[in-house]
Amino acid sequence: MRKVKLTKEERWIEEHAEEFVSASKGKFNKIVEALERRRKDAVLNIRVNSYDLEQIKEKARKLGIKYQSFISEILHKVAGA
Repeated sequence: MRKVKLTKEERWIEEHAEEFVSASKGKFNKIVEALERRRKDAVLNIRVNSYDLEQIKEKARKLGIKYQSFISEILHKVAGA
C-alpha cells in the first residue's frame, strides 16, 4: 500500500483529532457528499504561460501543497462548487 503524504493542514487535523466533536447523521452525510464532489476523476492537459505557472508553483510552495493540487483547488472554487 502506498504511503499518503499529508499537507500541513491535514497533519494539524490529524494531530488535533481528539478536539473535534461528533456530527449528526445529516451533517455527516453532507460532509460525505461534499467530499465526493471534490473527488478527482478527470484528467486535464492545458498549455499555460510559463510565468503564470511559476507564480502558481511559488504560491503552492508557500502553502505547502503540490501545484497541481493548488490548480485543482482554484478550478474548484471558480466552478462554484
